[in-house]
Amino acid sequence: MSKDRTEADVAFIEALAEILERKALTEITVSREYGKDDALEVHLSKAPPPVAPAPAQLPSPPAPAAQTSAPATAAEAQAAEDERTDPARHPGAVTSPMVGTVYLAPEPGSDPFVSVGSQVSEGQTLLIIEAMKTMNHIPAPRAGTVKRILVGDATPVEFGAPLMIIE
Repeated sequence: MSKDRTEADVAFIEALAEILERKALTEITVSREYGKDDALEVHLSKAPPPVAPAPAQLPSPPAPAAQTSAPATAAEAQAAEDERTDPARHPGAVTSPMVGTVYLAPEPGSDPFVSVGSQVSEGQTLLIIEAMKTMNHIPAPRAGTVKRILVGDATPVEFGAPLMIIE
């Protein structure tokens, strides 16, 4: 392969990258034939921007209680703050086992599977995640009370995203 051809191929790939960006494409594939057994095949791809989860309805923080016990250690205080700011770190968090679209009810217009305050038993369906046109029922990992629902109906979720808090 000559130096001129290498430089031309690099220029070609850079031009494709500019087209990808300018036209807001996520991927492009192009083949370039030079001769009988000589070709260049280029596939450029960029990840789409991450989808922001639906804003969660967070309850207002409780009023500070009068402190009657010894002050918490810094580690305990940090753990409590992490649970409030990052629901995925809450010990009762139910996280998404897959990427897909969340549905809180079995069909449009029907009552949701659960709501805040619902008592759930282990294995009870909490919601559905549609992935690749397959409806996947997400069961409760443990019995308890639904304290928070962190996703909206018909919203996309990523693997590991917090869905609900069950205590």
